[in-house]
Amino acid sequence: MFSKVLVSDDLGSINQGVLSVLDNLGVTNVQQVQYCDDAYLKIKRGILDKDPFDLLITDLSFKADHRKQKYSSGEDLIKVLKEEHPELKIIAYSVEDRLQKVRLLMNTYHTDAYVCKGRRGLIELEKAVPSVYNHQAYLSPQVAQAISHKTDLEINDYDIELVKLLSTGLSQEDISIYLKNNNISPSSLSSVEKRLNKLRIQFKANNAIHLVAIVKDLGLI
Repeated sequence: MFSKVLVSDDLGSINQGVLSVLDNLGVTNVQQVQYCDDAYLKIKRGILDKDPFDLLITDLSFKADHRKQKYSSGEDLIKVLKEEHPELKIIAYSVEDRLQKVRLLMNTYHTDAYVCKGRRGLIELEKAVPSVYNHQAYLSPQVAQAISHKTDLEINDYDIELVKLLSTGLSQEDISIYLKNNNISPSSLSSVEKRLNKLRIQFKANNAIHLVAIVKDLGLI
């Protein structure tokens, strides 16, 4: 089992629950922080002292206060730590359950587990920790489909951006202009029209409004 764990969450009550889970699993060397910057520094300090942390359990959302942070979210923290120290095991523990966010963290940032806070959150966390220790990814059941290969989830970041822009009330022409101005390709009006039509067919949407509603219900935006 992990010998040294860092818990990063700005709510002390949440930390206590996580600590109880780790204690049940026999993990006794646990440290806590309430800021992502502090988590980053502790991870780096441990490596420099040749006493590294084996596991980081972090929330994604941290409430801003008077203290300025370089890493303002757990997502930022995970991204940089996985880039610099890919061997570090990381569990995201969050109320966020949008599938696209889970896909980003698991597939792009290579997070080792994603556990949703909630009534069964601590129970699932107790399953996630040994799974990650044994080099097995873990996801809470309600977000497990995020990394499935079902057709309705075969939607990339470009598609997500299109639907997000559509949800703000932009016309297809406006979306094309936005993409061009932000160097996102393909950006031509015809490309935007074709992609949105394909998405409407893929999601069996009657119109643009229906498409946005379906994608929101799936937690993709």
